Amino acid sequence: MVKKVLTWLGLAFLIFFIAYNPNSAADVFKSLGGGIMDVAVGFGDFFTNLVA
Repeated sequence: MVKKVLTWLGLAFLIFFIAYNPNSAADVFKSLGGGIMDVAVGFGDFFTNLVA
């Protein structure tokens, strides 16, 4: 029950954040995407060096 309430509150906060600060929200998502991309590139480099 608590997990469900926290999920809905998190979703509501996300919608509020995007609605009232779209530029800041875009910057946050860009930085998260960049971080995920860096991790993916790191794994790719690791496996490339492992096989080569």
